[in-house]
Amino acid sequence: MSADLSKYRNIGIFAHVDAGKTTTTERILKLTGKIHKLGEVHDGAATTDFMEQEQERGITIQSAATTCFWDGHRFNIIDTPGHVDFTIEVYRSLKVLDGGIGVFCGSGGVEPQSETNWRYANDSKVARIIFVNKLDRLGADFYRVVKQIKEILAAKPLVMTLPIGIEDDFKGVVDLLTMKAWVWDDSGQPENYEITDIPADMVEKAEEYRNELVETAVEQDDDVMEAYLEGQEPDIDTLKRCIRKGTINLDFFPTFCGSAFKNKGVQNVLNAVVDYLPSPTEVPAQPITDLEGNKSGEVATVTPDAPFRALAFKIMDDQYGSLTFTRVYSGVLNKGDTLLNTFTGKTERIGRLVEMHANSREDRDSAQAGDIVALVGLKNVQTGHTLCDPKNPGTLEPMVFPDPVISMAVEPIDKANAEKLAIAIGKMVKEDPSFHVETDQDSGETILKGMGELHLDIKVDILKRTHKVEVKVGAPQVAYRESITRRVEDSYTHKKQTGGSGQYAKLDYIIEPITDEEVEDNFIFESAVVGGNVPREYWPAVEKGFKAQMDDGVLAGYPLMKVKVTLTDGGHHAVDSSAVAFEIASKAAFRQSMPKAGAQILEPIMKVDVFTPEDNVGDVIGDLNRRRGMITSQESNPTGIRVKAQCPLSEMFGYIGDLRTMTSGRGQFSMEFSHYTPCPKNIADDIIAKREAERLAKQK
Repeated sequence: MSADLSKYRNIGIFAHVDAGKTTTTERILKLTGKIHKLGEVHDGAATTDFMEQEQERGITIQSAATTCFWDGHRFNIIDTPGHVDFTIEVYRSLKVLDGGIGVFCGSGGVEPQSETNWRYANDSKVARIIFVNKLDRLGADFYRVVKQIKEILAAKPLVMTLPIGIEDDFKGVVDLLTMKAWVWDDSGQPENYEITDIPADMVEKAEEYRNELVETAVEQDDDVMEAYLEGQEPDIDTLKRCIRKGTINLDFFPTFCGSAFKNKGVQNVLNAVVDYLPSPTEVPAQPITDLEGNKSGEVATVTPDAPFRALAFKIMDDQYGSLTFTRVYSGVLNKGDTLLNTFTGKTERIGRLVEMHANSREDRDSAQAGDIVALVGLKNVQTGHTLCDPKNPGTLEPMVFPDPVISMAVEPIDKANAEKLAIAIGKMVKEDPSFHVETDQDSGETILKGMGELHLDIKVDILKRTHKVEVKVGAPQVAYRESITRRVEDSYTHKKQTGGSGQYAKLDYIIEPITDEEVEDNFIFESAVVGGNVPREYWPAVEKGFKAQMDDGVLAGYPLMKVKVTLTDGGHHAVDSSAVAFEIASKAAFRQSMPKAGAQILEPIMKVDVFTPEDNVGDVIGDLNRRRGMITSQESNPTGIRVKAQCPLSEMFGYIGDLRTMTSGRGQFSMEFSHYTPCPKNIADDIIAKREAERLAKQK
């Protein structure tokens, strides 16, 4: 039996940390009858925040998937984290959603993380509605937030409801489509509202906003527009149809207001999800690539009749085993089916599939196009892998994850913990693709690498609490890089004569920095050899040799960035030349020329966004300057000042403690990686000296 896909809505709720996403999700679950007792985030009892770490810190770390029903429609909702160190969670959730609800804080407005998430959603072309939340808060101002959405996000909000009263007096919303007021009583129960006439002092404002709404909506349909210009007012169904079309085309974003915590205005948002956000069949189909990653021209059409295609977008480990959250794009999946993982080339048998309701689950026998389900007990599947019909393989576009910028060494306290550590880390790497782990060859230490201090902090916490592994933790280390500044033309000859055949390879080459900002590659190899001085079959060996040296810079052994090598000429010997000889020659050539190429150390620069009360802004800016920060802008809003800066990551360790001290606990900040830039000489010298001391210590 195939379900009616037009009644499906796969949506995500995303926002800046503390804008109230999880509370909004809780309210939606309550209204749709999924939970009967409301849990509050600040009491640590929210349904979707069920990790201990989430309850303690009051933030969402993992995106939780849950299913509920409203007005005959099935919602698959993913609550994503707002914290910058977990943007990867937002990014991969957006990949598999058809629509989203962007939540903004009524007093904080458009915060730095909202910008990042909005940019991700634009990249993934996800249709969204906007919910301006927390209008009961001090300093809340709906109209200011709407203005910020226009100015900071360069988006077009289509205002659908206006707030009645503000801060403590906020009691309801004016629905501009029906021109009626929804007013809630003080009981805090979401169902205790009545629909009445618009308060007299708001009629004029409501009419002004309604005209704007109608004028924007009719642009979507020429016939309706023509009738409107001739004085014929479109009816509500026609308006809804036009707004739906514009929302799906990303021409504008229907904007609602309310207070999730006080249960006011949430129903309007649920109705809007049904009315304006797309069903799985209304979004562009995912392109399919063949097994080599080339576009095949096919797409995964959302229908149960097509070959099976699904994307694993998240892996979670809980007490029942490993759960792989999967979005089914096309076809049907039954319990007991065998699927091919196109990334590993191995097949997996599906033993159980379950539908998630926050942290409880219901078994299902099958899933079909448009569903989001969790598969239990898959062995070799990781985030971003495609599962498909083995008889008809095809890969959905894989996800791209950023490189980590910070690392930290951990060491188990004894042998029993060492074994537990290896198992725990295996699970954690599967769950989070932005978290990397490697073993230091010389010291044998385990190095964790991540997106920021908080990211690694939480990982260590999970190790200790969820996996019960006791570890000693080293100080966080910055992921420096090296690069070159000069072009060098050089040549190198590798000759070795022992009994039997010898080794011979001669290379003439140019090494130069890649200065073009557009080029994303870190290493480019080209051969300009004409004639047969270096036979073509040896070119890959030369490239391999040069590339192998990119991981080990000459100054302090950090990986190199942005290097181009051009092979211009060389020489070979009919008997003694081989691929191995050319590879050895290119490795030695690289080491010979690098010191001549003006090597320099690069450090990661972070985009830092600090929120501070007005009284402390001087201290905050002075402190950022001491951390070698460049202030890029500052703007004031009613509750304080936002300072944006670019700071080296190495200077930002422990910043949250210092910021809290300066601002008596009222400051907040977030940061994300921006780019790499050359270190000042005195700092580079310190880094090189420190690396040398570490190397000598290891040799002892």
